Amino acid sequence: MKDFGKITLAHGAGGDMSGELIRSVFMQAFGDENVQGSSDSAILEPGRGKMAFTTDSYVVQPLFFPGGDIGKLAVAGTINDLSVSGAIPLYLSFSVIIEEGFSISDLSKIAESAGETARSAGVQIVTGDTKVVEKGSCDGLFINTSGVGFIEEGLAGISTASRVKPGDSILVNGTIGDHETALLCSRKDIPVSSQIISDCAPLNSLIRELIGSCPSIAFMRDATRGGIATVLCELNELCGRGIEIKEDAIPMKEEVSGISGIFGYDPLFMANEGKVIFVVPKEDTESALGLLRKHPMGKEAAVIGRITQDNPDRTILKTRAGGSHILHRLSGMQLPRIC
Repeated sequence: MKDFGKITLAHGAGGDMSGELIRSVFMQAFGDENVQGSSDSAILEPGRGKMAFTTDSYVVQPLFFPGGDIGKLAVAGTINDLSVSGAIPLYLSFSVIIEEGFSISDLSKIAESAGETARSAGVQIVTGDTKVVEKGSCDGLFINTSGVGFIEEGLAGISTASRVKPGDSILVNGTIGDHETALLCSRKDIPVSSQIISDCAPLNSLIRELIGSCPSIAFMRDATRGGIATVLCELNELCGRGIEIKEDAIPMKEEVSGISGIFGYDPLFMANEGKVIFVVPKEDTESALGLLRKHPMGKEAAVIGRITQDNPDRTILKTRAGGSHILHRLSGMQLPRIC
């Protein structure tokens, strides 16, 4: 290309250089058969029943981090938002705002990572947009993804908690706080004995397997910004039931606990990009736990609490010391630019 490997404003002007960038970077990464680059819209095959639609923007720093990058994060995050709504993700859009001077080599790596993540999840990236802004205007690269999927009969209300009842069990599919800790270590150059890897990953296969074998799931939501504590508080508000969580039951790596303690962060509020909170009936707890643990993204799944009739307006954490305290939504921010 004529730009010696850097993005120029001409790449966002809609002319030959824009077309060459789209063809050589994005269509190459996502697949010519998927991206309908010559049209302003993708023409899709409609399904039956209800459709889920979501959108999100990603401004994570650094763009490359242990376990992923902004491209993988954007695709996985949108797939997960659809999946926890009970939808089968089908199609994504992928739009970028690029700073003048950004490396085309790095852009290609990010696009390839996004394409591979989508393919591994059985989802197609079918449309997108490219904009270029002046140097100093956007800190490298911002990404927006939108996604659509179709909801099978009976799953449309799974994110509303309308089926949650006292006695139900609360599960999480693995260790918490990995993503935010990985970013924190990367930004601060913190040496750790074993590198913390972000849990960034698409979870649609894990969720579909669990739904297929345990259709009685009452609620599920991915625990991203605000961590599991914020999801549990949202669940409490939605269902109007009490929630009781046991601190010693929550899976967490020692490094996450140690590093969060150094910086004064609470791991319960730390962001994840591959963790889901599930609520299942008490009688299905063991079968659901067994199914989760058979999946690569659920090997460290655990039962962390239950829904109660007591304290319907509270989410209570039972501490290791034998005490208890009330959890509230995250107030303020622990670490910016985490997704």
